[in-house]
Amino acid sequence: MLNRGCSLVTGGGGFIGTHLVRQLLEQGEAVKVLELADVSLPSDVEVIQGSVNDADRVRRALKGVQRLYHLAANPNLWAQDKRLFKQVNYEGTCTVLSEAARADLEVVVYTSTESILTGRRQGDRPIDSSVMRELNEMPGPYCRSKFLAEQAAFKAAKGGLPVVIVSPTLPIGPGDRRITPPTRMILDFLNCKIPAYLDCKFNMVDVRDVARGHILAAQHGRPGERYILGNENLTLGNLLLMIEEITGLAMPKFRIPHWLALIVGVLSELTADYITRKPPQAPLTGIRLAARSMVFESDKAVQELGFKQTPIRQALVDQIEWLVKEGYVTRSLPQQLK
Repeated sequence: MLNRGCSLVTGGGGFIGTHLVRQLLEQGEAVKVLELADVSLPSDVEVIQGSVNDADRVRRALKGVQRLYHLAANPNLWAQDKRLFKQVNYEGTCTVLSEAARADLEVVVYTSTESILTGRRQGDRPIDSSVMRELNEMPGPYCRSKFLAEQAAFKAAKGGLPVVIVSPTLPIGPGDRRITPPTRMILDFLNCKIPAYLDCKFNMVDVRDVARGHILAAQHGRPGERYILGNENLTLGNLLLMIEEITGLAMPKFRIPHWLALIVGVLSELTADYITRKPPQAPLTGIRLAARSMVFESDKAVQELGFKQTPIRQALVDQIEWLVKEGYVTRSLPQQLK
């Protein structure tokens, strides 16, 4: 176990971050959070308002800290200004790692993503934590920025900084107030905004397990190593059947081919970029990722970290219940959640 002390969580107001902050507080740690303004956080954390791109703010936030969890990132698959991905995800990470190297830290846990572990050439076996990709394999600015950031984390670890890398798969569960892409997908199906679906394979995990996985990585992770924090491999068709069974709401039955989805994605993103200035319903990066196998295994995290995995069905029930309670679901459910 780690000594009690102080942990800094960058992006502590995000989906994973809020659960991580809560769990750190529950185990008796003092917690600092580096976040942008107007983000709701527990009253018993010290909040430093500012950006991960501001070296002075990062340096101030790191004072008196033993453990750093760097989660802050732009998790969306689309932004009108594509430069924001590199600025926040890559350059922000470089700033945080540079300042961390000046501090006396026990461990740095860097939050990567499973989306940069997929490649153009796919095999039938689940992707494990040893896989290495190239920048030219990344399907869009979000993935490119996260790839570069992870490379910076590996480089920092080789330079002696105690960096442990965790790669969550698609997190679901309650409390996603920023409506990250996995939650947006489920919410759009619940609200009947998507009449058809593009079948694909992916891995889902309870967000609360992911938060706990960060703490386990700080406790047991080996510097310079990557750990995939995932759980169940599903097809989108499987997920829709599960949602229909849980809620009683009819889910789309028509499956569209990938070539058609690509056309829709291009048109949708052009419309978003130049007309609506609002996130497209079908981000092109997401459609390109859907063409790849997003099947993963988390054996290394389970064996080395003691990572626990809650059944996805329960995480889905809890998420839908929360979305209904918070007023995000606009349709009445025909049956009680089960």
